[in-house]
Amino acid sequence: MTFPGKESDPILMNHFTQPIPLSLYVHFPWCIQKCPYCDFNSHQRQTDDAEAQEREYLQALIQQLDATLPRIWGRPVETIFFGGGTPSLMSVEGLNWLMSQLRARLGFGPQTEVTLEANPGAMDTDKFTGFREAGINRLSLGVQSFQPRLLKALGRIHSVEEAENAFAAAREAGFDRINLDLMFALPEQTLHEAAEDVKRALALAPDHISYYQLTLEPNTPFYRAPPLLPDDDQAWLIQEQGHGLLRDAGFEAYEVSAWARQNAPVDQRCRHNLNYWQFGDYIGLGAGAHGKLTLLQSDGSGEILRTQMPASPGSYQREVQAVSLGRQPAALPGRVTRVAEDERVFEFLLNLLRLQSGFALGLFAERTGLPESRLWPTLLDWQEKGWMTLSSPLPEPLTHCALTETGHRYLNTLLQTLLDE
Repeated sequence: MTFPGKESDPILMNHFTQPIPLSLYVHFPWCIQKCPYCDFNSHQRQTDDAEAQEREYLQALIQQLDATLPRIWGRPVETIFFGGGTPSLMSVEGLNWLMSQLRARLGFGPQTEVTLEANPGAMDTDKFTGFREAGINRLSLGVQSFQPRLLKALGRIHSVEEAENAFAAAREAGFDRINLDLMFALPEQTLHEAAEDVKRALALAPDHISYYQLTLEPNTPFYRAPPLLPDDDQAWLIQEQGHGLLRDAGFEAYEVSAWARQNAPVDQRCRHNLNYWQFGDYIGLGAGAHGKLTLLQSDGSGEILRTQMPASPGSYQREVQAVSLGRQPAALPGRVTRVAEDERVFEFLLNLLRLQSGFALGLFAERTGLPESRLWPTLLDWQEKGWMTLSSPLPEPLTHCALTETGHRYLNTLLQTLLDE
């Protein structure tokens, strides 16, 4: 079979047919202490002048946004996510100021999903209430485990009681959308301990649970001195046990590690993360933040840019200040790269294959500007190997693609194969 390629589809290349959804990610880089498994861009917070440190950093965020605005005029921001680090260390006054500055520039409204990650050991009822009044309408609590031994092994600063109290305080403050982060395959974790973690999380009646496996990431203390983790077979049993408990409790997986409560009054899926996984656009503000922007022309042509800010908060602030004062010629602060056509194919699949329900094939052309035929060889190969199901056989038009159970189990292998090719 002959597949259309670049040469046979010149008119369709770099042609975007629909507006790309836009989100905003804001990175707050400080923590009370760094966890030994964490490879996110986080730094231990200074205690001598935290107020001045916060004020200068928040001002830099707005300076970076001002430099980005000419590229996104007229595009609504559909979701906002405050990540870190520990964004809940931010003062209520600081968050109020930041939210007012964002509203003035981006014009988002009450329907915009605004999520903030919170550490149970750095919150109280008054702070939850202040964050709710500032405009946060969704919380993500980093609980990780309900076993004191495992919390200590993970370097978490909160206790089990503090985690449960934080959830109760968030509910009391009016949050009706709360995610709990849970990890599994923890150091010397047993099947019983893993089951108890899921059961105690479910007992709190959250709306969303992120259930993901601990992995040893480079440049972390756990990577340099690995703890004793469950082997692959045990980790698989723990995962399947947890998935069964979540399904029995009325949760449904819509992504590799994301579970949303079904039959809830409102859709509990995280819209911000869905935009990532559906290859949408996002502005990345803050130290170490990444962004993706699709710049469209009136004729439908365009290019996709990736942005990356300096990881050090000090370097980030100096970079942003240099751009805002005109000392840097770059139109955007940080490192800016163009996403080549082949990279778009890989990045699209890297994200969309995480979704349990698969994706409509037409989304590929909408989000990459490339013809659907660029995917055909890969999709047919994966179908033949039993990794993917297609809604209709070629040459009939394809409408939907989804990984099989085997494909989901070996997703990392699939992606590595695609990257090698």
